[in-house]
Amino acid sequence: MPRGRASSINGRIRFWPKVEGNPTLLGFAGYKAGSIHAFYLEDRAGSPYFGKEIFTSATVLDVPPMIACAVRFYKDTDRGLKSFTESWAKELPKDLARILTLPKESKPEETFVEIEKNPNSISEIRVVLCSQPRLTEVPKNSPDIMEVKIGGGAVKEQIEFAKRVLGKSVKFSEVFGNRQYMDVIGVTKGKGWQGVVKRYGVKILSRKNRKNRRDVATLGPWTPAHVIYTVPRSGQMGYFHRTEYNKRILKMGSDGSEVTPKGGFTHYGLVKGDYVLLRGSVSGPVKRLIRFRYPARKPKAIPSAPPKLTNINLESIQGK
Repeated sequence: MPRGRASSINGRIRFWPKVEGNPTLLGFAGYKAGSIHAFYLEDRAGSPYFGKEIFTSATVLDVPPMIACAVRFYKDTDRGLKSFTESWAKELPKDLARILTLPKESKPEETFVEIEKNPNSISEIRVVLCSQPRLTEVPKNSPDIMEVKIGGGAVKEQIEFAKRVLGKSVKFSEVFGNRQYMDVIGVTKGKGWQGVVKRYGVKILSRKNRKNRRDVATLGPWTPAHVIYTVPRSGQMGYFHRTEYNKRILKMGSDGSEVTPKGGFTHYGLVKGDYVLLRGSVSGPVKRLIRFRYPARKPKAIPSAPPKLTNINLESIQGK
């Protein structure tokens, strides 16, 4: 639950964790390329397989650099955060005009001067990032945009960080370079309207049943005189907004051939540039936008170093 269609095909991040240290961006986005499997040495001390070679499924995501298009400043009000000013970069990607009406003239220096006069009025600073689908195998040119909070440091340090990053290209390794876990936000595969057997896994009734067999045996008691929400009913299956916590980063790099099978991924193709390899599965079909965030519920025991991969299977998925 909830089992209703997502309002947008792109995931929505509603919470940003607090981090310590120097200012940094707390999120990123990429496109799902496909799945492979790998072997690595288990490095969690509490695991019964500690020190042994483990087989696991893994997901490859294409994460080309994102461009910091704007900086947005928020302040606290009685009704939550409210945006009161923003600053756009002087040079913006041409593809951004496909989804937004770009400002005719931008003067970010003047905006930052006004903000620096009264930094105490700012409660949160976010950077507007846009993706570059032209660098991937996703068949579209319109970029996807997202707001990413700047975490760590004092407000003045965050303002200086926003100055440096505005208009620049940001890589995945610059955001999650020293991280081993992250949260993944996306929308699952849509399967349309399905019955209770496929949707909830209820038992198929006897062949001697008087009416339907692929249905629940009873809708509930007489009192209360309505069908409660816990009773399995037919409805939408898939295309749900979901957040997966603490996905382990097995590997990241800038050469996609290191994790691309022979012949490329089915329905996607070749990963040419920056990539990230995550342990396990990731929600959504191939080519869907997936958003990443610093872990909100990070594990108590985190290994001191990334896992040691012993083998990545790059045999052809298509059997060629």
